[in-house]
Amino acid sequence: MSDLSKIPVTVITGFLGSGKTTLIRHLMLNPQGKRLAILVNEFGTVGVDGDILKSCADESCPAENIVELANGCICCTVADDFIPTIEALMALPQRPDHILIETSGLALPKPLLKAFDWPAIRSRITVDGVIALADAEAVAAGRFAPDVAAVDAQRLADDSLDHETPLSEVFEDQIACADIILLSKADLAGEAGLDAARKVIEAELPRTLPMIAMTDGVIDPRVILGLGAAAEDDLAARPSHHDGHDDHEHDDFDSVVIDLGEVADPEALQAAIIRLATEQQILRVKGYVAVTGKPMRMLVQAVGTRIRAQYDKPWGEAPRQTRLVVIAEHDHIDEAAIRAVLSAA
Repeated sequence: MSDLSKIPVTVITGFLGSGKTTLIRHLMLNPQGKRLAILVNEFGTVGVDGDILKSCADESCPAENIVELANGCICCTVADDFIPTIEALMALPQRPDHILIETSGLALPKPLLKAFDWPAIRSRITVDGVIALADAEAVAAGRFAPDVAAVDAQRLADDSLDHETPLSEVFEDQIACADIILLSKADLAGEAGLDAARKVIEAELPRTLPMIAMTDGVIDPRVILGLGAAAEDDLAARPSHHDGHDDHEHDDFDSVVIDLGEVADPEALQAAIIRLATEQQILRVKGYVAVTGKPMRMLVQAVGTRIRAQYDKPWGEAPRQTRLVVIAEHDHIDEAAIRAVLSAA
C-alpha cells in the first residue's frame, strides 16, 4: 500500500485519438468527492486539449488546477518542465486529493515513472496507477492508432523528443507499463473487434492485466482511481524497449496556427480540412471555430481525413475567433497555402 500522506497520481497514456481527454472529462464530472488537479502534455503552442478540460472546470477541479505543458514530450523534458509543474500543483493553496496526468501520445511511460523518484517530490507523491488507452477498433484492424501517419507526424514535430522509436514499440511500452488497459471506442469495434483487440494486446503483455471496454470515456472512476500501485517502486515489472538506452534522434515536422474570422459554413470548412489532408498531406488539425449566428463555439479535431466536430460551450465574453492548429511534415507546412484553403471555406 502507498503512503497515505502522499498525493496519488494517475498517469493516462495512449496514442493521439485514443480518447484520453474524453476520459479525463468524465473523471472531472465524477470526482467521487475528490479535489482534482490535471497536467496535460500535448504538442503545439495552442493547447486545445487543455482548453477543453478547462471548459469543464468546477469547484472539484478549478481552472487553476489544470496545467498545460506544450513545450514537448514530458518524458524528455522531466527536469525542465515536469518536476517544477508537479511541485507547483502540490503547492496550490488547496492541496489536490488526486492528480491526473494526460501524457502526449508519444510519451514513454517508464522514464516518467522514474521521475517520481526525484528527491524533490518522492516523499510527497506516488503513482497510484498507469492507465493505457488503446483504440479497440484500430488495434483490431491491425493498427495501434486511429491514424498512424498522424501519430508519426506528432512524434516528429516535437523538437524536444529524444527517442526515435517505432510507433509499434511505443504502443508496446505503453501497455507494458500499465496497470489497467481501457479498450476505447468499444461501440465502433463491436464484440468481434474487442475480442480481436484483446488477443493482439495479450500477445504483447509481459504480465496479465485487466482490459476493460469503454465508450465515450465512460467508466466508474472507482475502477481506475485508488489502485495504490506505487508504480514508481515497481519498474522491473514494467519492461521497456528503451531499458538501458538513452540516445536517440528525431526528424523535422512542424505546426502552424491559423486564425480566421467567423465561418458561415462549417461543413465547407470541414471539407477544406479534408482537402488539406489529401492535397497537402496535412496530418492533424484541431481548434475552435466561430460559426456565424451560433452562440456556441465549435470544437474541431481532425486526424487525416477523419473529423469530429461538436459545439462544446458558449463563447460568453471570449473573443469570437476561429483558431486552428495544423500539424504536418516540415516540407508540407506552407502557411500561405493552408490559410488560402481554409479561408476559402
